[in-house]
Amino acid sequence: MSIGVPEPLRLVADIGGSNARFGLLRDGVSKPFECRTLPTGDFPNFVDAVEHYMALCGSPTVTEAAVAIANPVTGDAIKMTNQHWSFSTEQARKHLRLDRLLMLNDFAALAMSLPQLPMQDLRQLGGRERLQQAPCALLGPGTGLGVSALLPAGDGRWVPLAGEGGHITAAAADDYEAEIIACLRREFGHVSAERVLSGMGLCNLYRAVTQLAGRSGPALTPAEVTQRGLAGEDADCAAALALFCSFLGTAAGSLALTIGALGGVYIGGGIVPRLGDYFHQSEFRSRFEAKGRLSGYLSPIPAYVIHAENPALIGAALALSARPAASC
Repeated sequence: MSIGVPEPLRLVADIGGSNARFGLLRDGVSKPFECRTLPTGDFPNFVDAVEHYMALCGSPTVTEAAVAIANPVTGDAIKMTNQHWSFSTEQARKHLRLDRLLMLNDFAALAMSLPQLPMQDLRQLGGRERLQQAPCALLGPGTGLGVSALLPAGDGRWVPLAGEGGHITAAAADDYEAEIIACLRREFGHVSAERVLSGMGLCNLYRAVTQLAGRSGPALTPAEVTQRGLAGEDADCAAALALFCSFLGTAAGSLALTIGALGGVYIGGGIVPRLGDYFHQSEFRSRFEAKGRLSGYLSPIPAYVIHAENPALIGAALALSARPAASC
């Protein structure tokens, strides 16, 4: 009786500042299985997290991996912005005994998944129908603020943009927001969009609201600010949450104008999907369209909140399947 050789698999991962998500791929299949989420901070480095996940899956044979990571990917060295991990891609590949290890920006991977997401995984907020084969914008407040875009390249192909748009300068749309930013500027110097549109951003907004009101509130976590704001039991938390939605609308409208996002604006990340109806009743949409003479350009553009499970893993799988062209 012969014993079959185990099928070689491929690994996909989505590494964020708070959570590391993993899955396995069979050859020719883009939907991962054995998906698990591990706290990023529980592991001293990237390799240890991968090895722990592989052990949980029974240590299968893996030949290739694609890793979406919340960080700029500009070369071999990876140093995470919102986590302590720092490593060499090539050394990690050798340690894990992989034939290929592809590192890509997490929001570039998420952008690649957008054409694959069924409408039932998207909740629309305003606008009309999206135009097919038109640029798509993507923002995602979570531990940090991810920003990307997906551009049509013809023949049904798409090109994701990997940038660091979360670190652009935050913009105020009224006098109170200008005061909030001025308060944060005294603390941080440069107030990036991520300083107000992320988990820490919720805490920053709450702290600025209390300071401008001449009060000193308790130190709260992002989850506490959100919970108290949604419940309406804390006026300062409610104000911070409302500011968060308004700032996000302003940023989303600016991104949509920049890339001509007639294919829609997509909101990912871990915060907004949890806000539910509150977000849809917030000032997000009105701020999105509040661009003066270009409001009419923005009003038909649909915004979607992504409710899909592990969409960046799908994007990583697609990137892994897209073999690079042979060099001359």
